[in-house]
Amino acid sequence: MSDPIVDELRAQISALDREVLDAFNRRLELVARLKRHKDEHGLAFLDADRERRMLEELRAANGGPLSDEGVAILLAALLELTKREV
Repeated sequence: MSDPIVDELRAQISALDREVLDAFNRRLELVARLKRHKDEHGLAFLDADRERRMLEELRAANGGPLSDEGVAILLAALLELTKREV
């Protein structure tokens, strides 16, 4: 037997998962463009200071319920996957 509330919440979660996937794919496209530009101009691709600032900005923008530690873990995973894919 199906529970309509469970079904609705799962549908909303699935829709958000697709939005996250679409957003990440757009992010990859932008990072690839950035990497090409940096390569063409002899600039280093990785920037530890930029990554630190990104974490600070995301923590400041986070309204929860994700914890600061969760934000750090999410960003680390995002950056690791981006570096692997680009």
